[in-house]
Amino acid sequence: MSTLHLDAEALYADLESGVRPLLQADSVLVGIWSGGAWLAERLQRDLKLAGEPGVISSALHRDDFSSRGLSTADPTKLPFEIEGSHIVLIDDVLYTGRTTRAVINELFDFGRPASVTLAVLVDRGGRELPIQPAYAAARVTLPKASRLRLARDDDGRFSFDIQEKKGEGS
Repeated sequence: MSTLHLDAEALYADLESGVRPLLQADSVLVGIWSGGAWLAERLQRDLKLAGEPGVISSALHRDDFSSRGLSTADPTKLPFEIEGSHIVLIDDVLYTGRTTRAVINELFDFGRPASVTLAVLVDRGGRELPIQPAYAAARVTLPKASRLRLARDDDGRFSFDIQEKKGEGS
């Protein structure tokens, strides 16, 4: 069995290049808690965008809420108007699409965006819902029992951790 090696910093550079053409004059970045929020924060700075990125939690709209309960995710913080905005939604790992569906529901609780475009660091396939990213820095295949997590060190550099998981993915 081969070991998967993903260079998160190199993929971040690809993500930055891929997000740039997705931006419109009035676009705002919204990162999905937690890895997507870290990425959005760094993209906001590196792309020299004004203001702060938004952070969105899927906790209140998950279809597995009854079994997971309220997670430890930070609450949603959207420091701009959602109504009529062009949202570029940022996530670290796209898997089943259920987290993306939940955060889109959360976004609509705050208003009706003009558009929502999804960009991800890694698309690992395994979709259960018809959700596809407009941009993915990498596409990988992992066993269903594996969990790919983005980590951030004290200097803000990214890396990946692959673990065996017990439950279903996002």
